[in-house]
Amino acid sequence: MSFMWSRICNKSRLCLSAVTAAPPSCRLLHVGQRASLTKAFSSRDVELFAELTGDNNPLHLDPAYARTTSFETPIVHGVLINGLISAVLGTKMPGRGCVFLYQEIRFPAPLYIGEEVLAEAEVRKIKMSFAFIAVTCSVKDKVVMEGEVMVMMPEDQQQRG
Repeated sequence: MSFMWSRICNKSRLCLSAVTAAPPSCRLLHVGQRASLTKAFSSRDVELFAELTGDNNPLHLDPAYARTTSFETPIVHGVLINGLISAVLGTKMPGRGCVFLYQEIRFPAPLYIGEEVLAEAEVRKIKMSFAFIAVTCSVKDKVVMEGEVMVMMPEDQQQRG
């Protein structure tokens, strides 16, 4: 995880050399800061997502087909779950104006239609105008998505010189 982030930041260093640093107290976003939201996806949400993207995999849409799999019932598209993280980042932390640059995610367990999922983000590191954020989506103690993201913070969240 940190190896990949280092490579991305180091490659970007030349482009960011004009950014000046100020004391961390000038920054509104800080390491350890957290944000979250909850959502339960309905069958209609999953159908609309399939219509928008063209991902008509019967595992998501057809209960008869899903019964023939190890999941036994339709599951929510992984990318739809990931959309909750985008919502947390774009509306809560860092918020309006942030740019999603990189992500590495895993789906250790399925999210079933109707389950209430908690999407959480926690700032782990800040380097210049970039925030490195750990993300998870879970249903009670079951993690359905986890990973790391890198965002460019909105200008009002960046340090001032």
